[in-house]
Amino acid sequence: MDAINKRLIKNVRNLVLVGMLVLLTGCAGMVYTPNKQLIRHAIALQIQQTQEQLSEKLNLDFRGFEINHLSISKLQSISIENQPSYRVQGNYDLTLKLPKKKLTQPKKPFDVYLQIQKQGKTWRLLLPESNRKDVTPVWRSYLLK
Repeated sequence: MDAINKRLIKNVRNLVLVGMLVLLTGCAGMVYTPNKQLIRHAIALQIQQTQEQLSEKLNLDFRGFEINHLSISKLQSISIENQPSYRVQGNYDLTLKLPKKKLTQPKKPFDVYLQIQKQGKTWRLLLPESNRKDVTPVWRSYLLK
């Protein structure tokens, strides 16, 4: 009986060690990827900036907007300025709220760059400033809350 108990204890200990090793390996390789809520927030930030510019230049009275039917067609892991980042592409339906009506634009394409910060707690929207293809872009960064 004593030999059986020792062997059982040894097997249980080995099983626990293997389980801990699997858990630790899984945590070390944890990769954060942007979810739809974060992507929707990034798109909304871009739309908000565009609306503000249009409102000033054209004297338009926007009352808000809605982003619906967000569809991701490509999620590409990249590095921007030596930080893990993602290029996300797809489309969505945009509904603009005007004073007397709503204007819907279906299947609007989007192309956003998102970067997770070193601590892994926050994300930033990155916008390239260079319009020329042959020049390395300078990135403007906006915190996504």
